[in-house]
Amino acid sequence: MTQDARDQEHSNSEQPNSGQLGKTEQPDNADQSEVVGNEDLATAFLRETEVVEETVEDGKKIRRRGIYLLPNLFTTSALFAGFFAVVAGINGEFTSAAVAIFIAMVLDGLDGRVARMTNTQSEFGAEYDSLADMISFGMAPALVAFTWILQDIGKTGWVVAFLYVACAALRLARFNVQIGSVDKKWFIGLPSPSAAALVAASVWTFHSFDADAFGFKLLMLVVVAAAGVLMVSNIRYYSFKDLDFKKPVPFVVLLAIVLAFVMISVEPSVMLLLLFGTYVASGPFLAVMRKAKTKS
Repeated sequence: MTQDARDQEHSNSEQPNSGQLGKTEQPDNADQSEVVGNEDLATAFLRETEVVEETVEDGKKIRRRGIYLLPNLFTTSALFAGFFAVVAGINGEFTSAAVAIFIAMVLDGLDGRVARMTNTQSEFGAEYDSLADMISFGMAPALVAFTWILQDIGKTGWVVAFLYVACAALRLARFNVQIGSVDKKWFIGLPSPSAAALVAASVWTFHSFDADAFGFKLLMLVVVAAAGVLMVSNIRYYSFKDLDFKKPVPFVVLLAIVLAFVMISVEPSVMLLLLFGTYVASGPFLAVMRKAKTKS
């Protein structure tokens, strides 16, 4: 037998072995595909869409899967109220739209407190809350005001409405990056819920009076523009975060709260407009007082 024949015979004898090796690898791949195939569709969906968040517990970084349900339920409810306000405004139901914005305010104030009380704070919750605020206190008030009266002014109306939306987005972005670096006693710039409350109360009040005169259109133009500019200003507003509700208070404080509820119930739109109008004006007023005090 020649050398070439022996080499040919040797190569032929190795081919079945390589075929056997290929066959031994196939069951492994088949097993893997069988496992994936047997996985329930809902389980696969949950696995692929699960939220994984890095957090620090006891000084150690850990990866936490899932989200906290309770505070995010309040955030979702606030988001729904904001979206309802947009739909109600488009349908011409401006009173319902204004009330929905105030409901969103209440729910927005509860989600953070619930998260702190139950120790369920998370980065996901903070980001979700900020996006919900953009809808409830950015888009909703601007669209409600625009569909009610600002659209009658033409291009100026929608430009001012967009200015408010843009300022709300900038206000929320600045608030997120300043958390932990500013005094909690004060807000830098008008808080977006208060700006939304001013616009909503104005729509609610003036719409109840059937205010269609050109003077009211200019007034709403000024209100929406001023609320937007104040949100991105450096004017400080009292945050009420240093109030301790656990301490006892004089009886007259409770009496004053009851009286306030009675007054609001008599004419809700007007009283809420006066209340939030006073808060919005308090920022510039205190800023002027501080400057006058430093000069003197």
